[in-house]
Amino acid sequence: MDNYVYRNFTRESLGKAYDNTSAVKNSSEILEGFNARSAEISKQFQDTMNLHYGMDSRERIDYFSCGKKDAPLFIFIHGGYWQMRCKDTFRFLAKGPIAQGFDVASVGYPLAPSASIGEIVASIRNALYFLRCHSDVLGFDNSRIYVSGWSAGAHLAVSVLDEPGVCGALAISGIYDLKPISQCFLNDKLQLTENEILLYSPLRRPFVKKPIAVVVGANELPELRRQSAEFAMHRAEEDIPGSFNLLSNHNHFTILEELENPEGSLTQLLVQLIKY
Repeated sequence: MDNYVYRNFTRESLGKAYDNTSAVKNSSEILEGFNARSAEISKQFQDTMNLHYGMDSRERIDYFSCGKKDAPLFIFIHGGYWQMRCKDTFRFLAKGPIAQGFDVASVGYPLAPSASIGEIVASIRNALYFLRCHSDVLGFDNSRIYVSGWSAGAHLAVSVLDEPGVCGALAISGIYDLKPISQCFLNDKLQLTENEILLYSPLRRPFVKKPIAVVVGANELPELRRQSAEFAMHRAEEDIPGSFNLLSNHNHFTILEELENPEGSLTQLLVQLIKY
């Protein structure tokens, strides 16, 4: 008899349904390319890499100025299921927003099992507070902040949409319901409780009525596509502004190329967020 833990998934099949790294066979090569491109852009902004916003060694911000005074700020939060990866790999993504007149802040944060999901969300809130407090020195307009993230980072971005100055979000390939995460191998380090699932699942909380561009790749795992579609649909049912965007020919990793490119689909969705 099958032992279903979530919908029609067993623990093992549910793990596979959320295992993006295994699903994209050349994911390691793609990430190596990300690291190489990030190393290049880092050379141009050495003075504003790894700004400390907290005591944890991962509580650091990379800041990229577009060179325009009082520019809007684009904040990017990396993914890795709240337990792996780091901001350094994703520095190259600043290229697209910078070219469109945004300053960019890439935020690092503590990971499980050292930090709980609540502590991770709190860390992101502290990063936003730090940035708002230093907006005069950094040179951006702290009333025009747009948060974004990829995978678990999209979950974190949506989780801080209620912060002062935040005008909208670009949510890329995100997780909006933590319940399935709690029922597979990904919970070995996270140790999510039922209370945390309710408190920190955007699909299980009242929606913040600010615009979100929800994006997912057409070639992503079905569960990732389902979560994005359901999140966007339920927000639309409440007449909250935003959009749902299924990007053809992209998987969980290649989709980020659309943010690196100044004319890419993700960069253009960011530009459109300003118009809401």
